[in-house]
Amino acid sequence: MGQQDTPLFTGILEHAKRNPIQFHIPGHKKGVGMDEQFRNFIGENALSIDLINIGPLDDLHHPHGMIKEAQSLAAEAFGADHTFFSVQGTSGAIITMIMSVCGPGDKIIVPRNVHKSVMSAIIFSGATPVFIHPELDEELGISHGITPNSVERALEANPDAKGVLVINPTYFGIAADLKKIVDITHSYQIPVLVDEAHGVHIHFHEKLPMSAMQAGADMAATSVHKLGGSLTQSSVLNIKNGLVSMERAQSIFSMLTTTSTSYLLLASLDAARKHLVMNGKTFIDKSLQLADQTRKAINEIPSLRCVGDEILGSEATFDYDPTKLIISVKELGITGYDVELWLREKYNIEVELSDLYNILCIVTHGDTEKETELLVKALRELAELHSNTEKNHKKVQVEVPQIPLLALSPRDAFYAESESIPLVDAAGKISAEFVMVYPPGIPIFMPGEIITEENIDYITKNIDAGLPVQGPEDESLKNIRVIKEHRAFR
Repeated sequence: MGQQDTPLFTGILEHAKRNPIQFHIPGHKKGVGMDEQFRNFIGENALSIDLINIGPLDDLHHPHGMIKEAQSLAAEAFGADHTFFSVQGTSGAIITMIMSVCGPGDKIIVPRNVHKSVMSAIIFSGATPVFIHPELDEELGISHGITPNSVERALEANPDAKGVLVINPTYFGIAADLKKIVDITHSYQIPVLVDEAHGVHIHFHEKLPMSAMQAGADMAATSVHKLGGSLTQSSVLNIKNGLVSMERAQSIFSMLTTTSTSYLLLASLDAARKHLVMNGKTFIDKSLQLADQTRKAINEIPSLRCVGDEILGSEATFDYDPTKLIISVKELGITGYDVELWLREKYNIEVELSDLYNILCIVTHGDTEKETELLVKALRELAELHSNTEKNHKKVQVEVPQIPLLALSPRDAFYAESESIPLVDAAGKISAEFVMVYPPGIPIFMPGEIITEENIDYITKNIDAGLPVQGPEDESLKNIRVIKEHRAFR
């Protein structure tokens, strides 16, 4: 069996062609028993393979047939020793990674700008996070990754850590020197876990950043659905033998995975793997060319900047993914949020994200010049509309205060009794919730951390400047939830 084969997808199709009489769930029985409008929209083909783990179709929790074969081909494709298919998204794979190496009280070194699934895993496992501040880009107002030097310093201070987690590449497509980080971490006999949510395609083209498996990382949670062509919510967990236990990872993975696994998602992973291996370089070539010509066209528009390889040069900006179009709109005198809304209302264009200074657009082989030329046309019109706009919005200096001291593990803080108090009275209290200001998208407080006057002043200053706050129960952040203190009775 080779990479041109799709054992899982093919096996499911053959089962559907046999058209067996189904006395099992799902109860819609190939769509016959569901709403007609929905059935007609989705189509008979998709509904015919909306199946469960009956004997002929293998079982994701105990694979021994077509799922095992498909996962083995995926491992070969990604350069891993083992690959697990995830129907719990990359979040499920990330939680599996962390719980595979960490138990209660164990330390794990992580960037401060981690995805919320990382903090969920830390709460579930009872681990203690050791945070590293990512490098900040003051011009763009975004955070990049962590540097080899910062990882080495963290390891020198915490040689008993059970793992180092790295984001590679970042949401904006920026990559640090992952190989160097892996080599440093492995010198301590500590595994490297990679959040590769935005980098499934980088493994398949030499002009893109090095992938986790190419760099020698021990585990990588990789979103095939984001940029690899599978259906939303499908992902893979790649593992190399040595510093992590495949058996423990498989056990935890099963604990976190639904027993009603979607064969539509699983089949899409199998087909996407084949497409990446057989055609990946060709379609990534197309994406790179289209992104490059779009970048050049945008950079000809006054007051707009589409980031290119000039962003490289620091320890945290070792490489980047050119298919990510980071478009700075700061000089237009409006925010990225304003641009996102305008593009939606005027041109029916949806961007990947927006923040105070930027919008992010992703170019894939699903795009053509028709779409990118419309984007450029829209941005040109927008720039003309704002050519005389008074640049009176506040330009915020992007910085972050010191990381607060951790008084309780995030898990203990999560389960502790809490109360809501005015933010101005919160100094010295222990936070019971997440508080993040964007940009740069780095948490100011996490559960278990001691709130300081410095952090309160920082948040107040940024709110006054119009930056949005994410995370707290009270979105205005007049109040914050803290661990309730119990006083002794006399």
